[in-house]
Amino acid sequence: MSVLHLILELILMPLVAFVVGLALVLMMRKIAARLQRRVGPPFLQPVYDIIKLYGKDTQISHGMIHEMGIIMAVGGYIAAETLLPVPGMSGLADKGGLVTLAYVLMIPSLGLALGVGQCANPNGSIGISRALTAMLAYDVPFILVIFGVAWMYGTTNLADMIAIQQQGGPQTWGIMQMPLLALAGLLTLPAMMGKHPYEIYVAPAEIATGPMVEMSGKFMGGLFVMQCFQLYTVGVLYTTLFLGGGENWLTFLLKVFAVLAIPMSIAYLFPRYRTEDVLRLMWKWPVLIGLLGLAVVMK
Repeated sequence: MSVLHLILELILMPLVAFVVGLALVLMMRKIAARLQRRVGPPFLQPVYDIIKLYGKDTQISHGMIHEMGIIMAVGGYIAAETLLPVPGMSGLADKGGLVTLAYVLMIPSLGLALGVGQCANPNGSIGISRALTAMLAYDVPFILVIFGVAWMYGTTNLADMIAIQQQGGPQTWGIMQMPLLALAGLLTLPAMMGKHPYEIYVAPAEIATGPMVEMSGKFMGGLFVMQCFQLYTVGVLYTTLFLGGGENWLTFLLKVFAVLAIPMSIAYLFPRYRTEDVLRLMWKWPVLIGLLGLAVVMK
């Protein structure tokens, strides 16, 4: 791969992730609306929201750390996109790998914690403490899942994992070879996205939207952009590990949208969990299923 080709891919991969992420945000809102017997937002509402937020005059900035925190939150996911191979583009997947990606995915939460921490707002601090606790909760089953997958395939290279799964059709996909690990990963997805019912760090009725309380204008716009990248990253990662990636963009996107739509359609039926409930649930079922799946692949 030439340097020019690599640079082009590194530019295109985050752009594609952002556009698809906007569509995923719209889908999630539509799912929530239908389950609540509402019509839901119009097709271009996510675009309108970003324009509105970045068009507002940002009155409050608490200093360089506050602004750098948002840059870290968005930048962490942009870096993650370059490590996720997609149809026609591999980016830095051959040079990074699954372990590097696992570390990179921790950067957005830490950046958000730094940015909100400088605000000295108690509501924001409570929200961040809950968000970091939730990260600790879902990271345990997440690490179990990626360790088991890497053991099964004998590599941490995501491009190689896709190639192995595509050799024999759906019967060689990870979800068929490692059903317990796939189930553990699916149960962990809503918590990784911080979506209902694991949105305890936002909790508007309790802590006034938590980390978002000091975010206005461009800062809130940055968090919205981060959400687009977040949904795309989680969906693509699961598709890569367990659904054979995609031979073309049509099948690839169908898998990504299904991966997010199915668990979230179920999750929206449950009330919001408390922090201790998140820990208990994540360390009970996904961890237990993940350990069983790990035992199966290592036997």
